[in-house]
Amino acid sequence: MNEKDCVLLQYLMEEQSLTKAAERLYITQPALTYRLHQLEKEFGVPIIVKNAKGAKLTPEGEYLAAYAKKSLDDLNKMKDYITNMRNEVKGTLRLGVASYFGLYKLPPLLKKFKDHYPDVQINVTCALSPEILDQLHQEEIHVGVVRGEYSWHGAKSLLHDESICIISKEALDLERLPELPQIHYKEPKIKAASPAPSRLSETIQAWWHERYDAPPTITMQVDAYETCKEMVKHGLGYSIVPGVFVSPEDGLHTVDLIRKNGEPIKRNTWMLYQETSLSLAIVDRFVQFMKTEHTS
Repeated sequence: MNEKDCVLLQYLMEEQSLTKAAERLYITQPALTYRLHQLEKEFGVPIIVKNAKGAKLTPEGEYLAAYAKKSLDDLNKMKDYITNMRNEVKGTLRLGVASYFGLYKLPPLLKKFKDHYPDVQINVTCALSPEILDQLHQEEIHVGVVRGEYSWHGAKSLLHDESICIISKEALDLERLPELPQIHYKEPKIKAASPAPSRLSETIQAWWHERYDAPPTITMQVDAYETCKEMVKHGLGYSIVPGVFVSPEDGLHTVDLIRKNGEPIKRNTWMLYQETSLSLAIVDRFVQFMKTEHTS
């Protein structure tokens, strides 16, 4: 079983589908099936069983897939270590970033970092912050960037904080806010799998209850802040969004949320990593670069 076989088994474990695994490997499904049959002959055990929903790993296949994942992790660590022995800033830097940060902030930063260190290959995963945290715990990435507050026992650095604000096409009478139409951001189902509301949602609710006895008049619920903004631009109501989604070019009226005690409501963006990973030159340089270029 070689490195390509390990990747094949890992994708098959993640996708539980021959078709999707083949797509990720950029090979045809018959080619993937042929290689699986070769592995079954090599180990003398069945690796998959087909069912109505796709393909499921057998217990032997699950064991092989777990072994393959560990082998790939060990191989990546070995490559990192060998590269670092000469203290050269080269190799593959594995990053996990919150989707919105990846869209709005990351591209110019990576361009500048690559200009400084052209021999670095960068592998980026954009996902929800809890998924990024899990990848850090599994040591699948070197550095994670998450939005919001999460329990993390490794090293962390505050990259920036952003205001949470009311956006509207025209200036609003805040005393009348409960009777005005609100375009409400509702977390996507995958993010809202837990019955508990997000901390940001709880904070906004607390701000609302400090000021109003009546609930907001929600006329629309959307699953993206960008959609909220576009609805507001067309005069369909107001919305409450993180400041990163609003720029002067949008031409919108904004009011930052402030608690009655005078404390502004902010959403933090954190860079998370393990102190031990700084022994790798590529990680150390990236962490220092981010602290210099993006901390504000």
